[in-house]
Amino acid sequence: MKIRSAHFSGGLSSFFFDDQAAIKGGAEQDGFVYSGSPRTEGFEAIRQPGESVSVLLVLEDGSVAVGDCAAVQYSGAGGRDALFRASLVVAQLEAELRPWLEGRDVSRFRENSRALDALRMGDRPLHTAIRYGVSQALLDATALAQRCLKAEVLCREFDLPRIAEAVPLFGQTGDDRYHGVDKMILKGVDALPHGLINNVPDKLGHRGEKLLEYVSWIVRRISQLRRQEDYRPTLHIDTYGTIGLIFEQDTARIAAYLARLGEAAGDHPLYVEGPIDAGNRQGQIEALSSLRQALGVAGSRVRIVADEWCNTYEDIVEFCDAHCCDMVQIKTPDLGCVHHVIEAIRYSRAKGMESYQGGTCNETDVSARVCVHLALAARPERMLVKPGMGFDEGMTIVGNEMQRALTIMRTKG
Repeated sequence: MKIRSAHFSGGLSSFFFDDQAAIKGGAEQDGFVYSGSPRTEGFEAIRQPGESVSVLLVLEDGSVAVGDCAAVQYSGAGGRDALFRASLVVAQLEAELRPWLEGRDVSRFRENSRALDALRMGDRPLHTAIRYGVSQALLDATALAQRCLKAEVLCREFDLPRIAEAVPLFGQTGDDRYHGVDKMILKGVDALPHGLINNVPDKLGHRGEKLLEYVSWIVRRISQLRRQEDYRPTLHIDTYGTIGLIFEQDTARIAAYLARLGEAAGDHPLYVEGPIDAGNRQGQIEALSSLRQALGVAGSRVRIVADEWCNTYEDIVEFCDAHCCDMVQIKTPDLGCVHHVIEAIRYSRAKGMESYQGGTCNETDVSARVCVHLALAARPERMLVKPGMGFDEGMTIVGNEMQRALTIMRTKG
């Protein structure tokens, strides 16, 4: 089966692009937006609408494969590619990628995805968001050609076991940190709440007191609202390096604070993502290694999740080889072609490291559904509920896609 024609349409993603540097620097919220000037190159405002591009591949039999190019909320931060602009990307795809796609045989996904990954525009690879969306469409095309699930294509081509069991889901609250937790408890999500702790005065507290109280409140709320007595979700909080800011990057003080958070979590496992941001990859590896060692000496069970400066497959390899954390986030849009997601999960497992198949609230329904199939094939420890910041919508998209795929897999035995 070959691609008869390729088409591209600009659209919106499910959230916004946010200038992380400006927000961490103290930009004040004004309603839903932020006041002040942006700090990251390419931004026209601190918060601006997220954009996407749909890739539509018409196959010889008339079926249409779809993938969505999308970039993370905090584009341009932590070593990531620059801000993604749909209008510029559509023009580039029309001029330079359409000829590469049209006439291409889609019988094998892995080969096509690797060929896409190797493409260069001048001396640079394609933007990660382009590689992300086009590779999704190529995976969908192979699944359509073979008349099977995308997860089944991946299991065959990567020699992965076909396991018809759900992957644990991790919900994110966005700024609605309290109502969001209530929703997650009622719907029985496996890990919560993310929390979006990206600001010191309003969310963390200058001594960490606001986050400490938040964790204590979550534990109480689970006890009050859980529908089954044995429901004990994992707590996973993303702090965007803000803990390091309030403790002046002092490892001993950060570790002592994290240990207090762990005590507040009680019998719920606690994962803290991005407790410190060292400003570059090697510095981040060294800082997280030191912090993990300090937590071990203190006897704390708090687990560290790497995010900042752990973006690409190559970054993930470096973090796993260093054993500087307990879990790596595999932020799907940052890896570009989706075959890297499979490879990253496999590599982390081989190194004895947990993996969290993340992504961003700023994706689309299409990319979120593709990610379900990546997770069902590669089986990370958890997968992010996405897109959007409302939780319910993402839980419907991801949760229902997972159950549909599992139902089909079970009918095949």
